[in-house]
Amino acid sequence: MNGFIAQLAPQLVPLLVTLPLLGAAVALISGRHRRVQVAVSITTLSLVSVVAAVLLYSVDVGDQPLAVSVGGWPMPFGIVLYVDRLAALLVVVSSVVLLAVLLFSVGQGAADGDDDTPVSIFHPSYLILGAGIFNAFIAGDLFNLYVGFEILLVASYVLITLGSTESRIRTGVVYIVVSLVSSIIFLSAIAMIYGALGTVNMAQIAERVHELPDETQLVLHLMLLLGFAIKAAVFPLSFWLPDSYPTAPAPVTAVFAGLLTKVGVYAMIRTETLLFADNDVNLLLIIVALATMVVGVLGAIAQAELKRILSFTLVSHVGYMVFGLAVATPVALGATIYYMVHHIVVQTTLFLAVGLVERRAGSTSILRVKGLMRAAPVIAVLYFLPAANLGGLPPFSGFIGKFSLFSAAAQVGTPEMIVLMVGGIVTSLLTLYALMRAWNLSFWREEEAEAEHEAPTAYMSYLVNAPAAAVQTERRVIPRIMTAATAGMVGVTVALTVFAGPLYALCARIGDGLSQPVTIVQLTAEEESG
Repeated sequence: MNGFIAQLAPQLVPLLVTLPLLGAAVALISGRHRRVQVAVSITTLSLVSVVAAVLLYSVDVGDQPLAVSVGGWPMPFGIVLYVDRLAALLVVVSSVVLLAVLLFSVGQGAADGDDDTPVSIFHPSYLILGAGIFNAFIAGDLFNLYVGFEILLVASYVLITLGSTESRIRTGVVYIVVSLVSSIIFLSAIAMIYGALGTVNMAQIAERVHELPDETQLVLHLMLLLGFAIKAAVFPLSFWLPDSYPTAPAPVTAVFAGLLTKVGVYAMIRTETLLFADNDVNLLLIIVALATMVVGVLGAIAQAELKRILSFTLVSHVGYMVFGLAVATPVALGATIYYMVHHIVVQTTLFLAVGLVERRAGSTSILRVKGLMRAAPVIAVLYFLPAANLGGLPPFSGFIGKFSLFSAAAQVGTPEMIVLMVGGIVTSLLTLYALMRAWNLSFWREEEAEAEHEAPTAYMSYLVNAPAAAVQTERRVIPRIMTAATAGMVGVTVALTVFAGPLYALCARIGDGLSQPVTIVQLTAEEESG
């Protein structure tokens, strides 16, 4: 059985990108048939999940990554698709998240019609977004990674402006301008690398980069990090995110928050562990990680609108992933991957839960929403579990991931690491405070009580002037499929804790593998022998 899977696996790799692209084409042709589009989208993402799971099993059991040249060109001249444990794991998690959010959006579309998410264009754009995410994760060369980012940009701009409201168009313009700046920086770095080394294949760059002067290496290194840091929303390059994500439809916001910034983080991981493993910028990463964690969570505390609170916590928790890169040990890299998987799932789930709150209460302002614990106990549970997880309460996966990062930093034991650990602990406590404050006001506060007579409002009066604090929308019916999709994602967050042992062991193997990357010579020899 293992031998059959090992022989089949290389043929499956291109399907991770071609399946969603073909699905998008069929969905576009079927624009007038909602049920056909839904069936195509669900089938496509389900197939991708299965293919990715098979590839993850193959590369983990075989203890060897897969490298496939597209179009018959030998490596490294053609487009190389590269699947190791890290890429396969992220594709599995991403496809599951995309499928759950798709089901959520199907329920929303059935209840609201095409007002918020026009189905004829939503499904093709959504599948193209998935293709861009998967392509970025398995790209074996920088230019193909750039193509993945551009596919993401085109699809995400369509999705973020669905409904064509003034606020969505305005934030969409900011989003695309920032993304284009990031792309220009990235493309300029690719051109400089090709001019200096004669290749854009990442494994080959890793072999040749030592031939360059240290100053040139540093410039190329920083340019790539700058481009990826913008996409990952690393402080101070995160200014665009809190205003862009909350205006989009609930399913779009959920998938953006869970996945898009992680593509930037993934690119940073490849840069640090493969391309410039010997070019040390760890002090810079320490400073950036600390600033991202603290500034992001302080921004969350100053917000009164749930989606904006979550957007700022998203920024702060990207800092934990940069934290692991700054520590740069195999243990820290494994902890970073575990935390990345945790955050993709938990952050997406929280945005879905907030989408339910908005439909039930007609608002996402913690100054306006109240009494949901009694009125909607299911939604209360669906919010509380991922919120406690994100806040790092034991025994949830958030606690496991943060504790692992802190342990890795403690093993290094330098003063910088101690400061980083303190910043991480403070950020975790403040995250828990911001999320539980929202829980207290929105769920525990009695609906009959008048806001001006309540103690919480008295000492939080500064929130009255926070952005979107007074926004009110209409209450809408919540279809069962939306609740079921959110409950399914909550189940996945719980599974991250229940099965933390096997998952963390896999992430530890990924961390060890990132510390000893496979060279292009090994990959070429294996392809020829195969």
